[in-house]
Amino acid sequence: MVGVLIIFSTGANASIGVNYGTLANNLPPPHQVAEFLLHSTVINRIRLFDADPQILRSFAHTGIAVTVTVPNDQIPHLTNLSFAQQWISNHIQPHFPSTNIIRILVGNEVISTANHLFIRNLVPAIQSLHTALVSVSLHRRIQISTPHSLGILSDSTPPSSAKFRRGYDTHVLKPLLSFLRTTDSPLVVNPYPFFGYSIDTLDYALFRPNPGLFDQHSKVLYTNMFDAQLDSVYSAMDRLGYSDVEIVVGEIGWPSEGDEGQIGVDVSTAAEFNKNLVARVNSGIGTPLMPNRTFETYIFALFNENLKSGPTSERNFGIFRSDLTPVYDIGILRPTVRTSNPENNPRSPPVGGSSEKRWCVTKSGAETVALQRNIDYVCGLGLDCRPINENGPCFFPNTVKAHSAYAMNLFYQTMGKHEFDCDFDKTGEITKIDPSYGSCEYQAGPFV
Repeated sequence: MVGVLIIFSTGANASIGVNYGTLANNLPPPHQVAEFLLHSTVINRIRLFDADPQILRSFAHTGIAVTVTVPNDQIPHLTNLSFAQQWISNHIQPHFPSTNIIRILVGNEVISTANHLFIRNLVPAIQSLHTALVSVSLHRRIQISTPHSLGILSDSTPPSSAKFRRGYDTHVLKPLLSFLRTTDSPLVVNPYPFFGYSIDTLDYALFRPNPGLFDQHSKVLYTNMFDAQLDSVYSAMDRLGYSDVEIVVGEIGWPSEGDEGQIGVDVSTAAEFNKNLVARVNSGIGTPLMPNRTFETYIFALFNENLKSGPTSERNFGIFRSDLTPVYDIGILRPTVRTSNPENNPRSPPVGGSSEKRWCVTKSGAETVALQRNIDYVCGLGLDCRPINENGPCFFPNTVKAHSAYAMNLFYQTMGKHEFDCDFDKTGEITKIDPSYGSCEYQAGPFV
């Protein structure tokens, strides 16, 4: 599937995401989507399946983390270092750090395409793109990975017997996993219980009570298909010696409408699946082979997409309609939001180039530990940090960087707006650009 991925959470440890697909002729413009996500939902990360400059500009100064994707047909070209460096120069550097780009995905389900040119060049392209990031000192700020369908597996039932497909295991996936381990990046997989269920296994796919699947080798009883799919991936990784690499679920979802006579495809079933999925992921239980883990899991999709080809279900994976009203609720709207119209809560436009006002913000590249110390120091002085507390107007985006910027500016303004009041051990800088957004207002006064 193709779209944009968005991660959302009610707390600091975001784990559930949603795809923002764009194959439709009735979707709101990107700036309106950005407003909606920022003000009306708890979503704080998105992933694009391209590097659309309009979308990247729309999410600038929102604090929302962004993942971009290089299309499959660019993979062979990326093996040339100069091309990879030009790609970074054209698609990343014009937007970073104003847009919080955190990850680049090279291609999408490349092995499943069976295109040997793409497959053969996948890992070299990833390595070349990483070298390009190193050359501009962004390799510690931006991860690189590539998403896979479960077609990379063979013998996946029971989960303990799963392994990667012969040939691809040693020539593609082993060097890929080695790269991911070295760069502390995740393996991204797209499991879909929807595409794996039958009438007999519908309850198993939907997390309902069911007899389950007993794995004779591991002696584990699997009670849902999601756990079994993830443990199949884990078993295959373990066989190659890479069980320590993190797993991110890139796509998973359930349609709300299907073709006539299709069993288990309706609004209530889609809502049931996604609610149960969110509860399972956020429980922190993990899976039988990966206990006590919370996986980043991206639901497909944000919108229904009326231009997608294929069966009816392909056009009806969305949790929102194009007018931003929910198809069903899975808990991503902010509690105070009772309308989906983002015009009711517009973001204040940045005030650029003022000669009379200054703000203190976090310096690009500042370490998270140092920024947390800034928060602790300022709030420990008794200054009013309530806006960055939960339910405060500046709580979202719920990141140390965003909270620190607010606290540092609060201190700077309170102490008299002297340049040294924004030093914070070299982690702060003064700007003329108003960092305020929506109902989050950064204090400011005349520059002295």
